[in-house]
Amino acid sequence: MALLGDRARTAPTTAPATTPAAKPTARRPSRLPGLALAALGVVAASTVHLLLPGVPMLTAAVVLGIATAHLPGARGLVRGAARPGLTLAAKRLMRLGIVLLGLKLALSDVLGLGWATLAMVVCVVVATFFGTVWLGRRLGLPGDQPVLVATGYSICGASAIGAVSEVRGSDEEDVATSVALVTLCGTLAIAVLPLLQAPLGLDAGQFGRWVGAGVHDVGQVVATAQTAGPEALGQAVLVKLLRVLMLAPLVAAMVLTVRRRGRLAAAEKRPPLVPLFVVGFLAMVAVRTTGLLPGGALDGAARIQEILLAAALFALGSAVHLPSLTRTGLRVAALGMSSWLVIAGTAYTGILLT
Repeated sequence: MALLGDRARTAPTTAPATTPAAKPTARRPSRLPGLALAALGVVAASTVHLLLPGVPMLTAAVVLGIATAHLPGARGLVRGAARPGLTLAAKRLMRLGIVLLGLKLALSDVLGLGWATLAMVVCVVVATFFGTVWLGRRLGLPGDQPVLVATGYSICGASAIGAVSEVRGSDEEDVATSVALVTLCGTLAIAVLPLLQAPLGLDAGQFGRWVGAGVHDVGQVVATAQTAGPEALGQAVLVKLLRVLMLAPLVAAMVLTVRRRGRLAAAEKRPPLVPLFVVGFLAMVAVRTTGLLPGGALDGAARIQEILLAAALFALGSAVHLPSLTRTGLRVAALGMSSWLVIAGTAYTGILLT
């Protein structure tokens, strides 16, 4: 009994020595390899754009991300040590890029388009979004792919997909597949739409508005519209930025949908009605509207925004796994082509009516 008593008395002095070994602290994986790889992707995309000015930098970033993920020497890095940093780039840098995107848009420019054009753009966005979602569900596409593809086609390509996927908590593979599809179709538009200007009987201004209402990414709009001259380019950018402005109400609607779904699961955290990055986007629109920022500051912000989005899109492209796309490849392609026809046809009708 005395021996048991001695053991009991010595227990308090020995227990603390074993506590650290019982609860090891997990180290957070380093994000530096992934961020460094994304930075290299931006440099490569910028180089491609300089050598081939017709290829937008953001389009090149997505394609390079997909290619890197399938190179034998880089595949292990992309899926392993670089994944945490690439995931960070795809989310956080995308948000910052969307915030700075607001500096491209002034409310005075939007109002200068006239109410007929404003109504036309709203109709194009609504018809494309709901038509694409409906068709995607009918085709049996999994997860959030129908919603994300519809968002990318109707608003502003990969940037809108990134914004909506944030509030919906979409699967990374769904996001990457949608970005790849929207980028591919938007790139094809650069070559196809200029060939249709004369057969469709569109003058420069009409062609610019058609491109702005029907092409997905801002860079792709610029690359397509500039083929018809400065008037077409100016009209295209204004109409396109009006579609960008509709990102805010769309994200708010998505948040309401997520909240409604979250009522079924009490443990699910309800997202804010207007996410912080959307507030930042609207704030930048307000700043641009004041006219206080000099041209040099706007040019610098535009360059930073393009770099941030290029890094984010390279990271998203690196998440694309082409072999897994074979399961839904034909259905995704059918959705992309059908949605492209919807937005191009709706926009063309709207141009003729206005």
